[in-house]
Amino acid sequence: MHIFSAKLTYYIPHSTSLKEKRQVRKSLIDKTKQKFNVSIAEVATQEMHQTLTLGLSIVSGEFSHGRESMEKILRFVESQGEMLGAEMIAAEEL
Repeated sequence: MHIFSAKLTYYIPHSTSLKEKRQVRKSLIDKTKQKFNVSIAEVATQEMHQTLTLGLSIVSGEFSHGRESMEKILRFVESQGEMLGAEMIAAEEL
């Protein structure tokens, strides 16, 4: 069993309230869960309206499959963030 996880930090320059940030967060999380079998949630910076920190995790029976899946997920969430006006400023694989 292989466990892969990452912490992603986004900067949302157009967000002027926590409500606007929640819209971006909800969209990113929902689209990612819909496309991939992944656990994803906001894990830090909950009170900062222009910073979003997400944690994600997957479990795989094979290392190569898990590694490939994580790379696909990271590319996906980065592109989805850009479409929502959020810039990924850090992606730390744990």
